[in-house]
Amino acid sequence: MDLASTKRHETHAGRANESMTDPADPAFPCARYIKEIGRGPNGARALSRDDTYALYEAMLDGRVSDLELGAVLLAYRVKGETAAELAAMLAAAHRSFEPLHIQNGREHARPVSIPSYNGARRQPNLTPLLSMLLAREGVPVLVHGVVDDPGRVTSAAIFAELGIAQAASHDEIEDSLASRRLAFAPIVALAPKLARLLSLRRIMGVRNSTHTLVKILQPFAQPGLRLVNYTHPEYRESLTGLFIDHPDAALGGALLARGTEGEAVADTRRQVQVDWFHDGHSETLLSAERSSADAPSAELPESLDAATTARWIETVLRGEVPVPPAVARQVELIADIVRRPA
Repeated sequence: MDLASTKRHETHAGRANESMTDPADPAFPCARYIKEIGRGPNGARALSRDDTYALYEAMLDGRVSDLELGAVLLAYRVKGETAAELAAMLAAAHRSFEPLHIQNGREHARPVSIPSYNGARRQPNLTPLLSMLLAREGVPVLVHGVVDDPGRVTSAAIFAELGIAQAASHDEIEDSLASRRLAFAPIVALAPKLARLLSLRRIMGVRNSTHTLVKILQPFAQPGLRLVNYTHPEYRESLTGLFIDHPDAALGGALLARGTEGEAVADTRRQVQVDWFHDGHSETLLSAERSSADAPSAELPESLDAATTARWIETVLRGEVPVPPAVARQVELIADIVRRPA
């Protein structure tokens, strides 16, 4: 390890140690918060920004008992988060991990982060293809997500088939972005406190607020562009409110679109609406189009499994198979935005 890497490692380790919970810290009582958010879909009330921040920070730090933590997660699952609550949770989430420091890509392209927390079940997972096409354009790309998800083909599995190893630490993430303009980081390597809350889905059987937060996370010290996707229409409304009413949440810019099975890559079957949030403003860059039986179909992998998808991606990168038009438009759009002056 060279001197620069050693210094980065020491800095990361020191800050990580500073953020660890002190065993002497008192437990965080949640009764008054649960009383507000736990009254069901009709009686629940939103918490103030300060209360939301304090509660989520305590959850991240492990200062909430298992019983109260389960109650809070289920209460928000039923109630839903307001834009103001999401903004407060996101602020606490950002304080819980060390942001990434990277250099701009060729032509001074700002970095892009792509969340990958769903994988594929009915369509091929083309998130790795999107990231590799952007990296080839000189755009630094971080894909972060889960390593495995039963019944789904994850980006992690496809990257492994492509010979792209997971980054196990912040140093490895930064080094990979600097050397190859592409890194895949499991959430446990990028933000371990968030990973702990995310993993509770396996115990509780339902998603929680953290599943929304990791998809809007800004992982870079110098804010980069984020691809943000949603599945259910109500999340489009709450995320739009978040980015418009809380500009700090959109620092670096965010592209919001309906996900492809929960992934941020473009849907090869149809063009979905794409909105760009930046500097407190919103622009619709692409309008939604209905799928047509007469439209030419994209040439896609014959099977959804990771190995077949990886081999197909390699043929696309070699120019033997055309890039699906929707993905090509997405690459062009992103590359144009990140090359504009900040």
